[in-house]
Amino acid sequence: MQPEVEEIPDAEHELLLARVAAIDVAKASGKVCVRLPGRAGRRVSRVWDAAATSGAVTELAEQLVGQGIEKVTVESTSDYWRIWYYLLEAVGLDVQLVNARDVKNVPGRAKTDKLDAVWLAKLTEKGLLRPSFVPPAPIRRLRDYTRLRTDLTHDRSRQVQRLEKLLEDALIKLSAVATDIMGVSGRAMIEALIAGQRDPKVLAGLARGRMKIKHSALVAALDGRFDDHHAELARILLNQIDALTTQIDALTTRIDELLAAIPDAQPVDPRPSGSTPSPSIDTMPNAPLGAVDRLDEIPGIGPAAAQVILAEIGLDMSRFPTPAHLVSWAKLCPRTIQSGPLTRAGKTGKGNPYLKGALGDAAAAAAKTNTFLGERYRRVVKRRGKLKALVAVARSILVIVWHLLAHPTARFRDLGSDYHTRRIDLERRIRNHIAQLAALGYRVSVEPAA
Repeated sequence: MQPEVEEIPDAEHELLLARVAAIDVAKASGKVCVRLPGRAGRRVSRVWDAAATSGAVTELAEQLVGQGIEKVTVESTSDYWRIWYYLLEAVGLDVQLVNARDVKNVPGRAKTDKLDAVWLAKLTEKGLLRPSFVPPAPIRRLRDYTRLRTDLTHDRSRQVQRLEKLLEDALIKLSAVATDIMGVSGRAMIEALIAGQRDPKVLAGLARGRMKIKHSALVAALDGRFDDHHAELARILLNQIDALTTQIDALTTRIDELLAAIPDAQPVDPRPSGSTPSPSIDTMPNAPLGAVDRLDEIPGIGPAAAQVILAEIGLDMSRFPTPAHLVSWAKLCPRTIQSGPLTRAGKTGKGNPYLKGALGDAAAAAAKTNTFLGERYRRVVKRRGKLKALVAVARSILVIVWHLLAHPTARFRDLGSDYHTRRIDLERRIRNHIAQLAALGYRVSVEPAA
C-alpha cells in the first residue's frame, strides 16, 4: 500500500529572493546587512552601521531602493524597530518584522551584531522567516488611541480603588452597601463628606434610585471618622478621576472620527451595484451596518470592545487565511507538539494583551446570557473549569469576528442556547439517557407514548 503524500505549498514569505537586506536593531543605531549576487555565482554580504535617526534611515531607504532590494527584514527589538519599519515602508520597500526570539536561538554561532545581521539576511533570502503582523498606518493610528484609552481606564480604576481604601481608613463602609461608589448616589455622599457633612442620616438621605431602599444600611455604613485630612485626599483623588474621565471621553470621540474615516469600516450595501437604493434603507431590519455595529451584535461585545478588536486585528482578514490562523496568532488555542506517535498540547502563550483583555471581558459577559456562547460556557465549565471555559468562549467570539470581517455584508445570527440539543438526533439522546440510568443501577425499557 503506497502511503498518502501530502503536498504543502510554500507561503508568500517563503519564496527565494536574490536581493535582500536585514537590520539588527538597537536603540541609537542599527547593523545593516545586504545580500547581493556576486562573482562566479557566489553570494556577497555587505555590512555597515546606520544611525537610528529619520534622516539616516531615509537615506538608507533610498540606497536600498537603488540596489533593487526585494525584501527587508527588521528585528523587533522593543519599540526601536518602528523608525526603521515606518520609513522603509514609506518609500515602497517590502518590509517584514520578525521576532528576535524566533531567529537567534542557534547553538554554536557566535553572538555579535554583525553576525546577527548576516544571519537575518541569509534567512530572509531563503524564505525561512515568518513575519509578524503589522497593521496598515490607519489601523496603527487607531490602535494608539484605543490602547491609550484602555490604559487610562485602568488608571481610573486604580484611582477609584485608592478612594475606596481612603474611605475604609476613615471607617466609612460605603463599598459594602453600594456596588459602585462612583455612582450617582455614592458620588453625592462623598462630595457631601468633603464639604463637611458628617451626619450619617443626612448622608444616607442623598441616595437615589434603588439605593433608597438601603437607607438603614447606609446610615450604619456612613457612621465613621471622616476628618479634614481624609476630605483633602478624597478631593485630590476625585479630581484625578474626573480628569481621566474627561480624557477617556475625548479619546472615544477621536476613535469614532478615525473609524468614520476608514472606508473598510463603513457599511457595505449587499444589493448588486447599480440597483436603486430604497428610500427606507435605514429603517429596514437588514440595513447595512458598519464594522463596529456588526461586531456589537455579538453577545458580550459592546462598541468599545469592538473598537479595540478592530484596532488590534485590523479589517483585512486576508492576513489570516482561516479563523484558525487568527486564533493561533491571538494565542487562544494550545500549541500541538508531536513527536512520533506522541501528540500533546503545549502552552498557549501570552499573545496580544489588549486583544485578549477585550475578548476576556466579552467572554465573561457572554457567559451570563441565554445564547449559544452562554451555553458553550456552561457546557465547558462543567469539565474544564472557569478559566478554560472563558478562553473557549473568547476563541468562539474571535472566530465569529473573523467571519464577519472576512464577509463585509455578513450579519451575526445567534445559533441559540439549544443548538447542541437540536443537533443530537432523537435515537442518540434516548441511548444517552438509558445509559445514564443504567449506570445508576436501573433497568430501563422505553415505549413510545400513545
